[in-house]
Amino acid sequence: MHAQAVFYFLYLWGFYMQIRAITNETNIRSRLQQLDVDKGGISILASKHEHALIEIKDLHVGAANILKQDALSVGADLAVPKGTVTAQYPRVDALLIGSKRALQKLVQKEKAQPFGLKEVSRYLQNYFSSFKKEKTQIMGVVNANDDSFFQGSRFLGKEALDAIERMMQEGADIIDVGAVSSRPGAAVVDEDEELRRFAPIADALYESGFFKEVRLSIDSYTPRVVEYALDCGFDIVNDITGFENDELCKLTARYNAEAIIMHMQGRPQTMQYSPTYEDVVVEVYEYLSKQLQKVESFGVERIVLDIGIGFGKSLEHNIALLRHLPHFKTLNRPLLVGASRKSMIDRISPSSAERRLGGTLALHLKAARDGADILRVHDVFEHVQALRVEEALL
Repeated sequence: MHAQAVFYFLYLWGFYMQIRAITNETNIRSRLQQLDVDKGGISILASKHEHALIEIKDLHVGAANILKQDALSVGADLAVPKGTVTAQYPRVDALLIGSKRALQKLVQKEKAQPFGLKEVSRYLQNYFSSFKKEKTQIMGVVNANDDSFFQGSRFLGKEALDAIERMMQEGADIIDVGAVSSRPGAAVVDEDEELRRFAPIADALYESGFFKEVRLSIDSYTPRVVEYALDCGFDIVNDITGFENDELCKLTARYNAEAIIMHMQGRPQTMQYSPTYEDVVVEVYEYLSKQLQKVESFGVERIVLDIGIGFGKSLEHNIALLRHLPHFKTLNRPLLVGASRKSMIDRISPSSAERRLGGTLALHLKAARDGADILRVHDVFEHVQALRVEEALL
């Protein structure tokens, strides 16, 4: 029987005492408020409930021994290989384990320690400060083409406007409009054709005034198309090439638009031909960090980061990135995750794109719990509903 369904009744001094286990995902702050705990005590107790696992690779053995002792002193711990205490190896991998409150105490201790522990302190500080966010936003996908991998996202002419209006009614916070497919092996489309497809939709959106009711994102890396979109009330530039083109950086800054920087290995035509990484988490993190600094240097202030699920990644790469999503929060920028109906689901549970909604919701709900600020989705209503239900449960 599930632990939450088990109740124990004890007869003590004429009273019945009831005991039950509750899930670790319980909203601890809400429960403490129900108990009428002092306001100051709520923050302290809540931070003891929230735990973290921090993996540290290639740590100086001297640092490992210092960090082990410091962790124990604040009620946390550091898992290290056998032989660390005798310095059998010059560098070791380690796993830092502790409550949020304990690790926050550790931040202060490591600020003055040698062997690179100042970097550990800085990382922990960034990690804990990065999880202050509002509700997860939903970005609905509209493709103004006839070759995107999911047929249900393709809309031409008036259909696109109808789809956007429906997504707005279903609760979308952002609508992402693109006119060129970026699926693996997609055909190359020239700038003129992309603009021919996109311009009528952009014009209609501007005339309808929808851009005043919902945020509009242009999914393109073509400067001419992006500028057309920004002139029509779009205020987000979603660039799958990670703003490698300086002209896109300049345009985004000039219009004071928001940039979404995505990681992709290769190009859509070739990206899924045996993608290879030494360490996908490290390499994607370093790329996003580098491009973030570049885009900032052009004066762009609002920036979102996208780990690029399915863009030059195998199933194992995608899973590793999603499992390490909290690591990317230390870049201190909102995170977007777009795993909607992608083929990684097929690798886990064989299915067509039309039958991957269940897998999509599982991936996206986990991503939202781990810090995703925006979910890029084909099914707006289902995601809004799932997030509301989960919020009620937690």
